[in-house]
Amino acid sequence: MRLVFPTDENMGYLSKRGAHFGKAKFYTVVTLEDEKIAEVEGIANPGHSGGACGNAVTNIMGLNPDALIVSGIGGSPAAGFAQAGLTLYFDRDSSTVEESISRLLKGSLELSEGNGTCSTH
Repeated sequence: MRLVFPTDENMGYLSKRGAHFGKAKFYTVVTLEDEKIAEVEGIANPGHSGGACGNAVTNIMGLNPDALIVSGIGGSPAAGFAQAGLTLYFDRDSSTVEESISRLLKGSLELSEGNGTCSTH
């Protein structure tokens, strides 16, 4: 399983998670095999112009993820990921990628139904 986490630093699975997926400095991409971390990549966020999150959806989908895990997200990008068929989870509590992976594997993350959490998007 290939997971994408918005992060504000490039420290692998110890990276602190970013609060805004589109403006995060990095995307930390974690590949799990047999529920264990097999690979970790830190990819600089190419950004998105004009305040539109459509480019952020395209950027993340270009990473070939199986799931995206965010603290929060606007309704338009959440709908864009739903339309693209990407599984989206909310994790408002974990501070690092490692903690979030643990919560995912325990089944304690909220699954999005194409809805956002931010009213400013």
